[in-house]
Amino acid sequence: MRVRFAPSPTGYLHVGGARTALFNWLLARKHGGAFILRIEDTDRERSRPEHVEAILEGLSWLGLDWDEGPHFQGEGVGRHRDDAMALLEAGHAYRDFTPPGELDEARQSAIKAGSGSVARLPRSLAHRISAREREERAARGEPHAIRFLVPDGRTEWEDMVHGPTSFDNGEIEDLVILRSDGTPTYNLAVVSDDASMAVSHVIRGDDHISNTPKQILLYEAMSKAVPLFGHVPLILGPDGKRLSKRHGATAVEAYGAEGILPEAMVNFLALLGWSPGTDQELFTLDELMQAFSMERVLKKGSVFDTDKLHWLNGQYLSRIPAADLVESVERTARAAAGDRPLVDLSQEAAERMVEALKPRSRTLSEMADQAVVFMERDPIYEEQALQKVWYKDPEAVAERLQGIRQVVGESEWTAEALEGSLRSAAEAMGIGAGKLFQPLRLALTGRSATPGIFDVLLILGRERSMDRLDKAIPMVMERARVVSDS
Repeated sequence: MRVRFAPSPTGYLHVGGARTALFNWLLARKHGGAFILRIEDTDRERSRPEHVEAILEGLSWLGLDWDEGPHFQGEGVGRHRDDAMALLEAGHAYRDFTPPGELDEARQSAIKAGSGSVARLPRSLAHRISAREREERAARGEPHAIRFLVPDGRTEWEDMVHGPTSFDNGEIEDLVILRSDGTPTYNLAVVSDDASMAVSHVIRGDDHISNTPKQILLYEAMSKAVPLFGHVPLILGPDGKRLSKRHGATAVEAYGAEGILPEAMVNFLALLGWSPGTDQELFTLDELMQAFSMERVLKKGSVFDTDKLHWLNGQYLSRIPAADLVESVERTARAAAGDRPLVDLSQEAAERMVEALKPRSRTLSEMADQAVVFMERDPIYEEQALQKVWYKDPEAVAERLQGIRQVVGESEWTAEALEGSLRSAAEAMGIGAGKLFQPLRLALTGRSATPGIFDVLLILGRERSMDRLDKAIPMVMERARVVSDS
């Protein structure tokens, strides 16, 4: 088995291309085949080196290594031309000197008249002059295209996804295989390259299905072995239309920058258009390789569900040891904080922080945003939380915070001891524990929603916790004074 992934370097590696690459890679790995990477760079005006680099980096980020390549389609232009001339000499192609404007005008006239085969118009126009005259004009260097002579009949194949598929050849225009400037067209280049690389299975998106009969006819005319074809369903946006930039579709690596793990993205992509036939949703790469088959690729498009991607990512995050995430979380937190100064946490505090944040985070970015609270020198208070938690009764809150400071300052610094001290203090004050925990949470973090209060205290440590309380108490007392004076 020899499969290939052949992206065009006219843009970055997007989710549709990544899913196609993954399906090819899984099939090759499952059957001990070769996964070939070919960059189809014949569109010189739109191809960019930075896009090539982004494609390679995107595949590497996903963990999809290739066995051969990257090959570049542009390197095979000489072979493409030779194949076109061989088709011409064998009578499977012809020279077409018809000006593009005349061809367009004739096509529009035929459509309006509703008669004749529009698909065969190029042939009828080109054959107004004899084969001998066409050769003489070519010898004089007159610009012209070379068209493939589509035979009569039907082109049929057994699609690995859709089953028996066929096209009426009469509906296929005699396709240009060599442009007037001597450059090969897509269909000829692809067939020439796939034949040269002995590609045995072509797995690509449904949007290519109309190219398949043309390519099969070219294989047969060139006396080359026809590969097996499988056309996977398109990825759809929430509105049921093809996923595009208007849906927020972005380059694969950009999801990594947003905090998506490559393992989660691979798992997610595999389930876009493929069903394992069970309720299992979380797969290791080895499990995907064992389970994957073209027989279970769906015929209909699948919707790109960002919530599902984030859920999967959260599942993967929860399984990673906190120690393995500390470096990534701290690095991302520093990037998110910008110019705000952050402190360095001890390894123990950092691991406790990550462990506390894992159940509350679906992406590394979400975790890093919450981590900033523990790493910043002074908390930034949420205005809404201030109004709700502190400022409804600032005098009572100030008194409670002072009591909290005394209790935690004298407590042993363990979760059990701190919990016992604070609950005893709440009981002594005749209030519920929440009446202490919420004002304390805001004093320590500036937020109303955080991990458990005892995790917060242990992550910050005694010195930083006391310092934040010392800064919070005067704020509340000043508010109480203002309220009293008014």
